[in-house]
Amino acid sequence: MFIVVLSPNSTMGELLYSGKVKQVWSTDNPDVLEFRYTDQISVYDQIIPSLIPRKGESLNRTTCHWFDLITEEGICDTHLIEMNAPDRCLAKRFEVIKEPGAIPRDMENVFVPLEVICRHHLAGSGWRRYAKGEVGAEEFGFEPGTEIEENCKLPEPYLEVSTKFEPFDRLLDREEALQISNLTEQEFDSILEAVLKIDAIIEREAGKRGLIHVDGKKEFALGPGRKPVLVDSFGTLDEDRWWDSETYSQGRIESLSKEFVREHYIDIGHHESLYDARDKGLDEPPIPALPQEMIYKTAELYASMYERLTGNEF
Repeated sequence: MFIVVLSPNSTMGELLYSGKVKQVWSTDNPDVLEFRYTDQISVYDQIIPSLIPRKGESLNRTTCHWFDLITEEGICDTHLIEMNAPDRCLAKRFEVIKEPGAIPRDMENVFVPLEVICRHHLAGSGWRRYAKGEVGAEEFGFEPGTEIEENCKLPEPYLEVSTKFEPFDRLLDREEALQISNLTEQEFDSILEAVLKIDAIIEREAGKRGLIHVDGKKEFALGPGRKPVLVDSFGTLDEDRWWDSETYSQGRIESLSKEFVREHYIDIGHHESLYDARDKGLDEPPIPALPQEMIYKTAELYASMYERLTGNEF
């Protein structure tokens, strides 16, 4: 067990990394990092030039809630040490090696350069791949030739693995995932098994509050003994997709994640022009700011969904 004793007067160090929605800072303990969640919002790997009030607080408090649950139920170790401010948390530090296949097989306390996506309904990019004919229904656990509809419930949770350190996320087959991460078959499977157990908890808890957990991503490190350690953020509106269960039972989709922000950029044509530019190797068009009414709507969503996901007041 990783135990860190922090002085009440611990001082924060330097900015180590600034991502789309959070910053990572050093602390006066070399084994501890501070995650600072910002009010920025991103879609399609672009940062929107609009700030969402208290979004960072919602993300931090939500993911810390899930980390605590995973620890309580003994699923796996996590990187969380403590939430030290509404929009910040202290976490264990892991070595990051970005070169594919370069992580030594005996190395501990190292980040795994993969993302694991678990789908429970066929939506988003999963649906788009099916609709384009890139994959058949059998890919998602249905009988070959089955006609399936968008947003349908999958027979079993469906796992995908994607890259972490490439310019854009790219799906990987098992062989390439093992090559990039240099994990053993057993280590790789232990991570996939942990994801299924974690999502079972999320689905159980979300179901109590009238929510459907559609899909979401997880990231891991290898801790002592190269055991899986859950890291980064998960179970939030940024990493996961959520629907209201009552409206779903009535045949309608009420999107309760930043998916409706993605849909805004699809509706105004930015998604099409962005991916057309990427496909042709052209400069990406800048993403427009959100209309003010969508900023208000998004801020309200992040606040209300914190309460629905955790049962706590925001």
